[in-house]
Amino acid sequence: MAANAYDTDLDRNPANHQPLTPLVFLERAARTHPDHLAVVHGPLRRTYRDFHKRAKRLASALAKRGIGRGDTVSVMLANTPAMLECHYGVPMTGAVLNTLNTRLDAAIIGFSLDHADAKVVITDREFSRVMKPALAAAKVTPLVIDYDDPEFTGAGERIGTLDYEAFVAEGDTDFVRKHPGDEWDAISLNYTSGTTGNPKGVVYHHRGAALTATGNVVNCGMGKHPVYLWTLPMFHCNGWCFPWSISVVAGTHVCLRQVRAGLMYELMAEHGVTHLCGAPIVMSTLLNAADHERKPLAGPVQFFTAAAPPPESVLVAMKEAGFEVTHLYGLTETYGPSVINDWHRDWDALPVEQWGALKARQGVPYVGLDDLTVMDPAHMVPVPADGTTLGEVMFRGNVVMKGYLKNKKATDEAFAGGWFHSGDLGVMHPDGYVQLKDRAKDIIISGGENISSIEVEDALYKHPAVAAVAVVAKPDEKWGETPCAFVELREGKSASAEDLITWCREHLAAFKCPRHVVFTEIPKTSTGKIQKFKLRDMAKGA
Repeated sequence: MAANAYDTDLDRNPANHQPLTPLVFLERAARTHPDHLAVVHGPLRRTYRDFHKRAKRLASALAKRGIGRGDTVSVMLANTPAMLECHYGVPMTGAVLNTLNTRLDAAIIGFSLDHADAKVVITDREFSRVMKPALAAAKVTPLVIDYDDPEFTGAGERIGTLDYEAFVAEGDTDFVRKHPGDEWDAISLNYTSGTTGNPKGVVYHHRGAALTATGNVVNCGMGKHPVYLWTLPMFHCNGWCFPWSISVVAGTHVCLRQVRAGLMYELMAEHGVTHLCGAPIVMSTLLNAADHERKPLAGPVQFFTAAAPPPESVLVAMKEAGFEVTHLYGLTETYGPSVINDWHRDWDALPVEQWGALKARQGVPYVGLDDLTVMDPAHMVPVPADGTTLGEVMFRGNVVMKGYLKNKKATDEAFAGGWFHSGDLGVMHPDGYVQLKDRAKDIIISGGENISSIEVEDALYKHPAVAAVAVVAKPDEKWGETPCAFVELREGKSASAEDLITWCREHLAAFKCPRHVVFTEIPKTSTGKIQKFKLRDMAKGA
């Protein structure tokens, strides 16, 4: 390509080009709003000045122990101030933060520590029962630091050689953070909650973390000084990058160890919470709160949810309870949410059924995501934007992972054809909004017809007695597969299997209706996702 005037004597230099990183957000907040409330946890109140100083102390203490670029610091922490400090202090050294899922078993955690080659482990006393055997089984021998949260009063023991507060006190507040040499440098490592085999290690870079963090602010309509309640686990996709987002607008983190209805309402009322995120189970917890647990809200609370689209009845109930629900979509590999149901104001005037149908769509690309499409994966061409033709949802842009750690084969497969393959099946609507129809592995093929489990679930969710439902394929000698519905009923409500099947016949084509209904507690992951692989096993014997 021939050079032109814009390419001549206009080179990058330190004055005009710095690698993107979310670490600057805390620095700016501490400089601009040093006395603003940054962190709330029980009686603890911490300003941005103190938050920044503690993050620098943590970084300094780690650096003194030889932790630096390319090292992994694994943390087993609840949604506490220490977890927030790790999101800044660890990458300030150039190291990579690995947030461990607090509900996994010792074998998987031990595998993760070895796979990540963890140099340091910071662990909450609550999780000693799983961390102790995990560390014993692991081949690595990291420095183990105990975090003893005053808000945790349950059982647990110290299993490390150092106390977190004493360790932070070793650090210096004048520590100068390491700038990433390149915004492509790794900032965090998140293990997927795989349903079979060992989990894959998803690597995030500073650029993607910074763009997702600012994208959250833009897409979620966060003005100055929002108050954010931590109902979403910070171990899940780094809390969708919100530990970094809140600093952009100098907001307040309201920490929460456990999702409990009474405490959530209490904290929302006391602190004037404006935003929270979570899986549909969090909505159910709020809506099913006892009368004595509810507290009046100061104003509308923005609730951002992912996973399965909320049923229309839940969306209506949340709106009546004072919550504005926005549906997001993404994967661990896309830093959490990277698609948003960007709402049009004139849709508010639509009849409830149309309003609910639009609310259930996943939506359009986040600010920060370059492109989102639905492809025929066999030929890598977009499907028609007709709202009916099924294809695989694919992503492209700066908020897609670097790849899978030490797994070139899986990385190459995920990025085949220059797009990230989500494994989710969906349609593209004429207005450019994507809607999921199923996971590729969850589609039910009955008598040669494709049945979307989500479509059947949506129909069942509209039944007034249904609290939760999941539909999977059940082997069938005649049809190959047929839908099998697993149902949890609302408290005080009743319905028989025949009632629900009859209901489905009134709302679905006959071949899509479940032939079997099982009433049981539906198994879920630690982040609230339904474990359909377990249900498929159960369906075989249903």
